[in-house]
Amino acid sequence: MTAQTDTTPSTGSCCSPAGSCHDGAADVQIEQADSVTAVYQVKGMTCGHCEGAVSEEISGIAGVTSVAAVASTGLVTVTSKAPLAEDAVRAAVDEAGYELLGPAV
Repeated sequence: MTAQTDTTPSTGSCCSPAGSCHDGAADVQIEQADSVTAVYQVKGMTCGHCEGAVSEEISGIAGVTSVAAVASTGLVTVTSKAPLAEDAVRAAVDEAGYELLGPAV
């Protein structure tokens, strides 16, 4: 015969009783207060390579702190220290071989 013991998870642990390190709360991203985020529509991206090419070129614009391109939607989210000139973004997208349709609406 084996003894069965109920154990109560200790408090202060980063893991939930289910063994997950997440308690269901959304991940938090802290963005600089002086940053600007803009979303652009780009035509022609079809894969991860396309996403990388567009991200790399836009990342080269002065003041850009992050770029996230998604081929399936054609959306490119750009975070920068100040608003970017659309012609600079257009030139970077053109250099990557794609077409900037403009800000996403």
